This record gives sequence, C-alpha cells and structure tokens, in this order.
Amino acid sequence: MVDNTGFLVTQKLVKRFDDTVAVDDVSLSIGKGEIFALLGSSGCGKSTLLRMLAGFEAPTSGRILLGGQDVVGMPPYVRPVNMMFQSYALFPHLSIWENVAFGLKREGLPKDEVAKRTDEMLALVQLTPYAKRKPHQLSGGQQQRVALARSLAKKPKLLLLDEPLGALDKKLREQTQFELVNIIEKVGVTVVMVTHDQEEAMTMANRIAIMSKGRVLQVGSPQEVYEYPSNRFVADFIGNVNLFDGKLTVDEPDRCAVGTSIGEIHVGHGISGAAGMPVAVAVRPEKIDIAKERPDGVHHNLFSGRVKEIAYFGSYNTFIVVTPQGTKVKITEPNGSRHEQLDVTWEDDVFFWWDDLDAVVLRD
Repeated sequence: MVDNTGFLVTQKLVKRFDDTVAVDDVSLSIGKGEIFALLGSSGCGKSTLLRMLAGFEAPTSGRILLGGQDVVGMPPYVRPVNMMFQSYALFPHLSIWENVAFGLKREGLPKDEVAKRTDEMLALVQLTPYAKRKPHQLSGGQQQRVALARSLAKKPKLLLLDEPLGALDKKLREQTQFELVNIIEKVGVTVVMVTHDQEEAMTMANRIAIMSKGRVLQVGSPQEVYEYPSNRFVADFIGNVNLFDGKLTVDEPDRCAVGTSIGEIHVGHGISGAAGMPVAVAVRPEKIDIAKERPDGVHHNLFSGRVKEIAYFGSYNTFIVVTPQGTKVKITEPNGSRHEQLDVTWEDDVFFWWDDLDAVVLRD
C-alpha cells in the first residue's frame, strides 16, 4: 500500500561540480511504500541525485527529508538507507548465506537474530536451497536476488537501486522485473531506482520522474507519462512517437486544431493557447490505423502516403509511410494471429488515420 503523503522529500536540491550543474533545483515528494524511478539518458543527473539520497555526495544546496528528518550532513552509514549497485558487489569468497548476513554481523546483532533474519531474507528471495553456494555458482538473476536480500536484511526505510537489472540479458531482465517488484511489495520498503531503460521503469515503478540536464521535466505514473507527455523531450524519450510541427488554428476548452505540413490535425483537448502560436502534435505509432482503401466514416486526421519501409518484430509490424509532402510517419500494427496478415506492402499507396483523442499538443 502506497502512502502519498511524502515519506521522502527533496526540496530545491542542487549539486554543482565546479561550473557544471549536475542536479538543478529538484523537488520531489515520494510516498511510503512507493517504487519511484528516475529515468533519463546518461549524464542527466539521475545517478548524482541517487548518490545524494544515499549520502555519498553532499548537496550544494537544498534539503532531503526522510520521514520528516533532514538527513543532509548525515553520513551514509547512519542513514536508514541501503543501496544496491549494478555490480551487486557480492563477496566471492563467502557463501550466499554469509553474504546476506555480512551487514547484520557488522552491526553487532546477536547470533540468533542474524541467523533468523538471514534465513528470512533467503526464503523471501527463494534462495534457501543455495545458501551454502558461492556467488560464482549462481546465475546472474540469482546473484541479483542475493544482493537484494542483503540490502533488505538491515530493514532500511529507503532502498536505492542503481540500474538494478543492467547486468542481465534482455529475457532474464524482463523476468526478474516482476520478481523484484513482488519481493519489494512483500517487504513494503520505499524504493528509488535509477534506470535508463524505459521498459524497466514502466514495468516496475508506481511513478516515474523524467530527467534531462539535471532537471525533472515530468513526474507521473507510467501511463500518464506515456499518454500525456508534458513536452517534446518526454514524448520523444518515452517510447516511439510521431511529432508534427505546426501552428494552432483552433482552441476550444475540449478541442483544438493545428495546421501542419501534412494538413490540419484535430485534437480532442484544448491548450488555452493563442491562434498562430507554434506547437507540435504527438501521436504514438500504435494509435494510427493503416489501410489501402479509404476508410468509411473518418472525417478528421485522415491522410495518405506511400509505404517505404516495413519491419517485422514478431508481435507487431512497423511501417514507414512517406506523405506527398515528404513527412515520414511511423505506424505499428499488432500481429494478432499467426495467419493474420495486413494486405499492405512496400510502395503501396495507403491511407492512415487516428482518433482525435489519441493526439497530444505540446507547447515545447
């Protein structure tokens, strides 16, 4: 259960390295029990922000409140925070059981308490039968679960994950995403994770913060960020998108229209803008329909072009359609059946269209 009252709060957090601003005025409120992802490309400041939460970097300015307590200036080993690194950092000469117990022993807990908690953690990650093995005798996914068990053993209030699945291959990473979320939800710990993998963030997180050049551009649920991006960067960074530049021609509370190079695009929401202002219309490739015949009953957002590229991805096909004006439009269609085949091929003249509600107008 997520409590959205702000268990972890950053207030105007800034980190400078000489003349470079790595984290720029970041204010976030993260609920207790929430899995929160920091998503962005390399160099966007997400890892620096995570290191400040852990205490490995001191903020240039700003506050970090954990459970209402300002932890800025508090050394890492005093904070009720644990961090799991991409490399896992397991001790190769120790057994799995000893790896999980290591931090508890260093805290000086009684032997029976160490044993009880270590056994509980191994059971939680379903590795009890492997307790006597060494790390090199486990698969990558199993090593990742050992690292998680060790991080959770000290019962931190906040768990920080730095590219937690980055060392795994794609198939194992996808499988482990669900395992990791299930374990975290059973424990109820608050998590902040850093990743550059969009699918990983959208699969695992309750909410996502998109970062660029040290700033947070948008915070929202995976669905909110994907369906309603706040600007061009977010729209382009999350998934695939078609962006049509143009000028606002109509703006009503429940609808607007934008004149673009391919024609007028109708959108099912208003933006409270001024006629003639430059905007962009974002349309996801999977929202667009394609056919060789002109569809009946479609009066808006219906355009034509010629198929120049087709790519088969198993579960879906991607079409690149070039309009008479030279605009390239990406369209994806699902492959719902082994025998189902869309009757569209290279160099076909086609129509493509989408619903007014499937487009978003972006001011910047």
